[in-house]
Amino acid sequence: MNASPSTAEALRGALAGLLDGLPPTQTAQAVDRLISHYRGTVPTGAPVLRDRSDVAAYAAYRMPATFEAVRAALDALRAAAPGWAPETHTDIGGGTGAASWAVADTWDSPARTTVLDWAEPALALGRELAAASGIPSLRAAAWQRSRISAALRVESTDLVTVSYVLNELTEGDRTALVTEAARAARAVVIVEPGTPDGYARIIAARDLLIAAGLTVAAPCPHSGACPIEPGTDWCHFATRVSRSSLHRQVKGGSLAYEDEKFAYVAATRFPVVPAPARVTRRPQIRKGQVLLELCAEDGGLRRETVTKRHGTLYKAARDAAWGDEWPPR
Repeated sequence: MNASPSTAEALRGALAGLLDGLPPTQTAQAVDRLISHYRGTVPTGAPVLRDRSDVAAYAAYRMPATFEAVRAALDALRAAAPGWAPETHTDIGGGTGAASWAVADTWDSPARTTVLDWAEPALALGRELAAASGIPSLRAAAWQRSRISAALRVESTDLVTVSYVLNELTEGDRTALVTEAARAARAVVIVEPGTPDGYARIIAARDLLIAAGLTVAAPCPHSGACPIEPGTDWCHFATRVSRSSLHRQVKGGSLAYEDEKFAYVAATRFPVVPAPARVTRRPQIRKGQVLLELCAEDGGLRRETVTKRHGTLYKAARDAAWGDEWPPR
């Protein structure tokens, strides 16, 4: 579920080039404030990224992880609709453009992208990063200042992405934004933090997308009600993020990687073939068997035990990862 090294490395290189020389103390203070907001639950009603130092800190702190999470969600959409590719893409609340980098890396014929955000400093840095990317579709992207609220109107497009945005909005604005995305797009991909609150926002968005006539392509194998009893658990996934030395410095970590946990939904107005089942926990590998926790196409949760007697399926189970479809196609 990880992104290809070329685009991920291009992103890290662009970040390093643009953030080089930023005062470490100023960056650390901005990162602390952004972490508090990211983990909080109170909508701001205003842009979170206020100036270039905020934006630079955000880019170092969040862009690599957001890129990988959105890329994983797009991979799942592509698996459900292997013959489809967007020609146009609108990134709502796209900030510095992490989701747009993910879209550019997902399809062989990248879409024409428009990034909408209400923070001009974020759009400005996003343009700089795109210009430094060396990726034609990113360099050609349009960056448009728009208030992300119930008043937003989106031109018809093939794909809308909304990543790590809903937490910044009031409930009314969230509902209106998802409804507008469903009206404007042939496919909608929404990504939120892999927390109980993030999952709750994804479920609410999922319900709105289904009510608007879209079909869930991923991660769910069905468009019925989520089988998880509210308050008992939450559906989320993880993807590994390679961290540059700059990224480790800003986040105060020493490891060369981290695991980004996220929740998402991808839904479409065109036919898709969802996974027969989705692995919803890390597979438990034991002697001679693998235990898989699955969400199934019949709308239920189940555990499947795959043993050596299953032959090639056993090897596939040993190679399976959290978030994969099951069985592999």
